Amino acid sequence: MATWTVEPLTSPADVEAILAIEEASFTHPWTRDMYLAELENRGASHLYVARKADGRIVGFCACWHILDELHINNLAVTPAERRAGVAAALLTHVLAEGTKIGACRATLEVRQSNEAARQLYEKFGFSLAGVRPAYYTNPVEDALILWREDLADS
Repeated sequence: MATWTVEPLTSPADVEAILAIEEASFTHPWTRDMYLAELENRGASHLYVARKADGRIVGFCACWHILDELHINNLAVTPAERRAGVAAALLTHVLAEGTKIGACRATLEVRQSNEAARQLYEKFGFSLAGVRPAYYTNPVEDALILWREDLADS
């Protein structure tokens, strides 16, 4: 049984928890100002968090809804909660919400070496559509561009 809930991020005060997860997850984390700007751009930007019963945020997903597409920008889980289903719960919620607001397909980029993330996305129907050479730094690495068509079919 899940010990967290997935909900929209609404409070700027919760950005601190997201920043801590960013720092633990990405070599070039987004900044506080970037997340605050996302909160201000509610028409296109959507932020979701996975929250434990005690209120702690243990994962998040940031995405954009543009026309009929959902672009997943960041999906990350605190190291202590990884491989416990948090990312899958977030992705399930985000794709369902995307469908409700008119997204027909979804895209994202993932490090070529990030096997855990790639396996998760494949389970959710994402497939390889292209490569962005040397997209990531620290270390330099290609990004795989993944797409999932027909979101409403899930």
